[in-house]
Amino acid sequence: MKIEKFEGCYTALITPMKDNFEIDFEGLKRLVDFQLSEGVSGVLAVGTTGESPTLTHEESIRVIKEVLDVAGDKCIVIAGTGSNSTDKTTKMTKEAYDLGVRCVLLVDPYYNGPSSLEIRKEYIEPVARMFPEVQVIPYVIPGRTGTQILPQDLAILHSKFENVKAVKEATGNIENMKLTRKFCGEDFYILSGDDDKTYEIMIHPEIRASGVISVTSNILPKAIESLTRAVLEKRIEEARNLNETLKPLFSVVTVKTEEETPYGSVLCRARNPLPYKTLMNVLGMPSGPCRRPLGKMTKKGLEVVLSAFRTVYERNPDLFKPLEDFFDVDLSKRLYDKRFWEDLTYDCY
Repeated sequence: MKIEKFEGCYTALITPMKDNFEIDFEGLKRLVDFQLSEGVSGVLAVGTTGESPTLTHEESIRVIKEVLDVAGDKCIVIAGTGSNSTDKTTKMTKEAYDLGVRCVLLVDPYYNGPSSLEIRKEYIEPVARMFPEVQVIPYVIPGRTGTQILPQDLAILHSKFENVKAVKEATGNIENMKLTRKFCGEDFYILSGDDDKTYEIMIHPEIRASGVISVTSNILPKAIESLTRAVLEKRIEEARNLNETLKPLFSVVTVKTEEETPYGSVLCRARNPLPYKTLMNVLGMPSGPCRRPLGKMTKKGLEVVLSAFRTVYERNPDLFKPLEDFFDVDLSKRLYDKRFWEDLTYDCY
């Protein structure tokens, strides 16, 4: 599939696990089928949401293959092949390319902390040059990586390589995004990397993002696709209303709670994919546990997630009918009966 543009919703797929922490490949196929049935623009295999740090290389390639086999001729399939080693990244990109992947997501190299110049010259450029038929999307998320490719270097990449024409933007920095648009021009696609900022940066006159790589769309793919399409088609009031409806769900991609210990209170932060994977277990979707060192949520944390979901569900039950029908579940029971989550939290801090 030749990729001309990046618009709409691209779901950052969770990787479902069995109770023994092996990948649930049948569950993965069901999740992809659900996304396709709801009309998303694309799916991302083996992103951070898909627990890429704890998958082996062989597992990552198989996940990419399974997703591509199901969705490759129906929507854009993006493979997360980035790492903090250019050699590992090029090897994984080559294997994904050989499978038929024509779009990869390259997260900024984490921990070893190269400069923006080094990220451009020693990481993105080698991949873009080696695979001219593959669209290369840099993924900028300094809060997790500790480094960042800057708008100036993105613009240089875009001017040199036809296959670098989009970025996943998760800096949370509006000024940074404005510079990206200013330097990279109108033929460059900015994809939101934060669900809660998608609407804002799509309507912002100096950013004009074209879509999102979303976590929330694991559960509500049609709603997130509809939100992005409404903005792209200038139906702004419709998009604004939908964004307001979904805000409680956007707020629980990361959950922060104050927890009591024998030594005083501490801040506990449950980060993606833990909150959504926990929620998907409650809802009866293929999910399973997170791989260590991710574990479980606290009881307080889960209550935050459940409260947010109940708020949206009770006000807009029709939004969730596709999920209920596809997975044959009754959310009016699953959201209120503790049997469905009693093993999903730690007993105490």
